[in-house]
Amino acid sequence: MVKIVIIGGGAAGMACAVRLAGAGREIVLLERGDRLGRKLSATGNGQGNVTNMNMDVSHYFTDDREKAARILARCGAHDVICFLEEMGGLFLPDARGRVYPAGRQASAVTDLLRRELSLRAVDVRTGTRVEKLAWDGAFRLSFAGGTLRADAVVLAAGGAAARQFGTDGTAYALAGAFGHTLAPISPVLVQLRCDPAAVRGLKGIRVDAGLRVLRGGRQIYACRGDVLFTESGVSGDAVFRASSHARAGDVLELDFLPDTGPEALAHAVREGAEGLWCVVSNGLGRHIFRFAQGNRARVLSLLKAFPLNVTGTLGFDYAQATRGGIPLAEVTDSLMSKYRSGLYFAGEILNVDGECGGYNLHWAFASALAVAEALK
Repeated sequence: MVKIVIIGGGAAGMACAVRLAGAGREIVLLERGDRLGRKLSATGNGQGNVTNMNMDVSHYFTDDREKAARILARCGAHDVICFLEEMGGLFLPDARGRVYPAGRQASAVTDLLRRELSLRAVDVRTGTRVEKLAWDGAFRLSFAGGTLRADAVVLAAGGAAARQFGTDGTAYALAGAFGHTLAPISPVLVQLRCDPAAVRGLKGIRVDAGLRVLRGGRQIYACRGDVLFTESGVSGDAVFRASSHARAGDVLELDFLPDTGPEALAHAVREGAEGLWCVVSNGLGRHIFRFAQGNRARVLSLLKAFPLNVTGTLGFDYAQATRGGIPLAEVTDSLMSKYRSGLYFAGEILNVDGECGGYNLHWAFASALAVAEALK
């Protein structure tokens, strides 16, 4: 019987294994896929946004904000950076506080963790999907080809987002066997679907825009950033951030010229479809002109407040994170189950998700290190 089994070889699972191995603990790390860290290697648009210098619980969504705040207070951005830099590399913030490896390569972060696991001779078993987790005086893990018994188990198997990386939500059932419930799950950090008439013909156009999320005419969120029109709606950095707040029935309002006031805009825009030359891209200008039915006053209004009715998202297959999961209310501050001593949770499987900007990966590391501290 081994001491500790970690289920899930993503960021949380690998980080927990590295820290525990460094403390001399006996560990087996199980990963259902053929290699570790597949989702980590794609994070931050492939650049590896590992944390954010503007770290506090206000950037997170969860059922127990006070507990999340206590965990985050024990592991801030500097702690995550130090943890990673102890293995090598250099991690630097950008102007918005997003922290990346200096080489801007997410797969290199995965390489650091894999190398550390190898150096510490951690027993890593890929291609091993745990089908059943039970208790008979010790934890019993069943999978194709065998079983394992353990004193403690860390469930770090992810949520339901980005299923191409193996996180399909089936791991929730392992916790359910011990009486844990599931806060309703939904995809976040994802492209938004919109009324097709409003985006038809705009596919591929990218703008730096101000964005507001309106619900019942009231603003509930605002940001500025990259907006990319797609065949079914909108994507881009600003949209991913807004997707944590928006839902079907809301309105996205885009300001295509956030640095330009009404007077300067009125001076620049002329009558007719040609009146938007050198104001916005020609393709966007023609679309706005048609949408406004040629009315110049309406054109001016749409340039500062173009409405998109949200009809939904592209779903879990395209999402970067999962909202919902095992409630924080069902675990202790060390993230151990309140229903079964020795069962711990780390990462996205818990009902904690963050805004776009490194917050979800930070939670993966912070929660993993909290579990490791409890098990050392």
